[in-house]
Amino acid sequence: MTEPRGQNMEETLAQAESPQRGNNQRHMVLAQTRGVASLGQRPPIGRARTMPCLSPHHLSGHRELRLAHLALGFLTMGYVWQEGQRRPAQILPEALALPYWLVSRKLGLPPILTYADCVLANWRLKDPTKNMDLLFSFPGVESCRGFFLISMLVEKAASSGIQGLVEVINALGCRDLISIQRGLCKVAQSLKRMKDQFKLMHGHVDPTTFHGTFRIFLSGWRDNPMLPGGLRYEGVSDKPVLLSGGSAAQSSAIQCFDALLSIRHDHIADCYLRRMRDYMSPPHRQLIETLSARSSVRDLILSLSDLSLCCAYNDCVSALVDLRSYHLCVVARYIIIPGNKARATGCPLQGVGSALDATGTGGSNPMVFLKSVRDATHRALVSER
Repeated sequence: MTEPRGQNMEETLAQAESPQRGNNQRHMVLAQTRGVASLGQRPPIGRARTMPCLSPHHLSGHRELRLAHLALGFLTMGYVWQEGQRRPAQILPEALALPYWLVSRKLGLPPILTYADCVLANWRLKDPTKNMDLLFSFPGVESCRGFFLISMLVEKAASSGIQGLVEVINALGCRDLISIQRGLCKVAQSLKRMKDQFKLMHGHVDPTTFHGTFRIFLSGWRDNPMLPGGLRYEGVSDKPVLLSGGSAAQSSAIQCFDALLSIRHDHIADCYLRRMRDYMSPPHRQLIETLSARSSVRDLILSLSDLSLCCAYNDCVSALVDLRSYHLCVVARYIIIPGNKARATGCPLQGVGSALDATGTGGSNPMVFLKSVRDATHRALVSER
């Protein structure tokens, strides 16, 4: 995690693609995955079945492994969902399944496209002016680009809040109230900037394209009515594997803020959020666990009669409530309303149908879940006395 980019990858993974960086076989692994998952194209079934089964052992270092995981994730989602709701693939070919499984084990990530892949790592600098573009995309390219890059900007806006969070935790040990308040102010301002960045979604992502074209490619094979039995990874296991698709619940930044502010979610939401940590990179997962085990800033505030400190804490909670309320509005615009329109007109939505309207790509009911976490956040407000 860095100040400029938050928990996004510090440098673009595109730099890992250079053939000058290593031997030819390693470059072949990267080039094969990069080439087949070219921008906006669905990987043909026949081509995926005839791809050579490349060994990830020739990949060097974390960055090349992350690039391979990203590319294999897009290939896998494209392969599974290219026929839409009608005929999702039940088996992932060994040429994809085995290297994906091995790369995932090395990284401590599951073998499915995660938020850490498609948002935190899926970007490149397009030109010297620092304009950004995606490394990989799905059908509905322009809206897909807007969705992933704006999500990345939301994460970038969290960076100063994470720095403030660290200041608060360090100051708690010596009860440095001035530093605690200063760190909380950084967290609150960061959460407000995250909401401002989130608002850009409306100008860059078309609701019909999002709902009817590319949202299905973010779906997993756990708690999903389209693949209720899971997906079998050929050459890895004879039994199907159950994995959740990409979800904003996999954002480690938001869960870090929850941990700092001691937000207590109800049992169902808490279990879901804890399970989503399995889809984060291990260092991010560890940061949340560490924060959850440290002293509580909320308990300190409840034990004091410091109005300014209490207000600083409540500003953070209120900003997080506002962010989650806005997320509900986004879900309504991009999932609920287009789904209702599609059902009213009988539009098949290119095979997507309404299967994902009640179940989000991560496997939860998005409206029920978001209302639950929003309300739990609101309950954390402390009476200012």
